[in-house]
Amino acid sequence: MSHVEELQLQDIYTLMNERHSVRSYDPTVKISREEMTEMLELSATAPSSSNLQPWRFLVIDDADLKQKLLPIANNQQQVIEASAVIAVLGDLRSFEQAEAIYSKSVEGGFMTEEIKQGFVERLQKTYGGLPPERLHLINTFDAGLITMQLMLVAKAKGYDTVPMGGYNAEKFAEAFELPETLKPILLLAIGKAAKPAHSTPRLPVEQVTYWNTFK
Repeated sequence: MSHVEELQLQDIYTLMNERHSVRSYDPTVKISREEMTEMLELSATAPSSSNLQPWRFLVIDDADLKQKLLPIANNQQQVIEASAVIAVLGDLRSFEQAEAIYSKSVEGGFMTEEIKQGFVERLQKTYGGLPPERLHLINTFDAGLITMQLMLVAKAKGYDTVPMGGYNAEKFAEAFELPETLKPILLLAIGKAAKPAHSTPRLPVEQVTYWNTFK
């Protein structure tokens, strides 16, 4: 391992160890839309099922809208104190982007046009034939992958985060007029911690890991 690679690994380890969920934020800190866009772009390198990238983001940084969100999110104060709340949504029609996504693979020389056409047709047939509940389950898995990357990217940029599942998804969809094809998955508060976060205990890896058998 080179010295540069070792330093990069140390940086990753530091981020992972120093990232903690923060629920108290400095309300005076603002994050520019340019910087927020950069963090989302970096996070979007996350893998997804068939590379369909079903995640969609509603970034709520308007003070009035955060107040509107507050009761929907069980009055969690980080909703109004954080610089923004990112709603991570799943697109039930993400397979319709297969043509655009895989055309870039053709442009990059990774597959031929003929292979792409067959691949896209199979994806649209397969995903298009799944019930919404199954698609939402797939999207939820993919949302977890990109959200974890987003939390680490945010930490690397000097920000703190907390993922929130404690909110009313139905009321959120209604209040923010989501299209029927977009389903809420989680909320992510992001900003600067008002006070240092503390670590939380973890079970020993030996207690949660098995090798080849559960015996």
